[in-house]
Amino acid sequence: MNFHQRLLDGVVIPAHPLALTPGRKLDERRQRALTRYYKAAGAGGVAVGVHTTQFAIRRPEIGLYRPVLELAAGELAGSDLVRVAGVVGPAAQAVREAGLARDLGYQVALLSLAGLDGHTVPQLVDHVRAVAEVMPVMGFYLQPAVGGRLLPVDFWRGFASIPGVVAVKIAPFNRYQTLDVIRAVAESGREDLALYTGNDDTIVSDLMSPYRFSGRIMRIRGGLLGHWAVWTERAVAMHRGTQQQEPSAEWLRLAAAVTDCNAAFFDAANGFRGCIAGLHEVLRRQGLLAGRWCLDPDEDLSPGQMEEIDRVYGEYPDLNDDDFIRANLDRWLAA
Repeated sequence: MNFHQRLLDGVVIPAHPLALTPGRKLDERRQRALTRYYKAAGAGGVAVGVHTTQFAIRRPEIGLYRPVLELAAGELAGSDLVRVAGVVGPAAQAVREAGLARDLGYQVALLSLAGLDGHTVPQLVDHVRAVAEVMPVMGFYLQPAVGGRLLPVDFWRGFASIPGVVAVKIAPFNRYQTLDVIRAVAESGREDLALYTGNDDTIVSDLMSPYRFSGRIMRIRGGLLGHWAVWTERAVAMHRGTQQQEPSAEWLRLAAAVTDCNAAFFDAANGFRGCIAGLHEVLRRQGLLAGRWCLDPDEDLSPGQMEEIDRVYGEYPDLNDDDFIRANLDRWLAA
């Protein structure tokens, strides 16, 4: 099965974190272990070089964009997992990153439009088209709270008209804007454009809801999520259930539980300032990371966030995959 069909069928794609040493250098051993964890957990793909990997990897003085892509590509070689590479920046940078990712064996560019606030809608569509000429594109509606911009229906109509786009990650954390994307894709008539949730605050509801536009029933088939960087083995089982079962009171309960956990991990109470450190803290507790260090020394948990993570750990013991990791960690950490 090719990667495009896998996207259309719907898979779990964790957004890959960055493993660092106490000196904030790349910890290659643990970086590989994370990729091995996602494979073993049953993920259908991995996204590298995205927000959860930290955009600062691209800074010349840090220079980790290529190394982290190479490490994950090496671990994914020979597997059927969908390989997604984060691509950002002005056209020259985005095209360059897409070319590098393609050459390293990545199949899809997750294209962020952050930082392009001065672009008009036609200019944004041209930007997407330029990258899509290099490799297939997954669009990305990133929430403004972490650097995204508002993208009107007209943009998504133009986006859907580009043959090289194969999917869209819908992550505005806003129901109105989520519907804008789904409606635009429905109106385009395209049946080969996969809808993925990036709304970490409403994962289960996104996956279980049918959407009717232009006489079509649209479904969000999978997710590319920072939240799925942790407790991934349980996320895979949950995703499978959303695709096989009808909505029920139990699924509504689970939807609320997952959102509550996300609020703690992503530090919703403090404008998402501790979102990456929160994920690192969970992975640290499980032994996959040695610490929760970020590239920015000032980036850490917010006041009260540790207590919130403690709370959801105790409140929802059925959602963590600690036992699964404990049984496999030594093997994943082996050279």
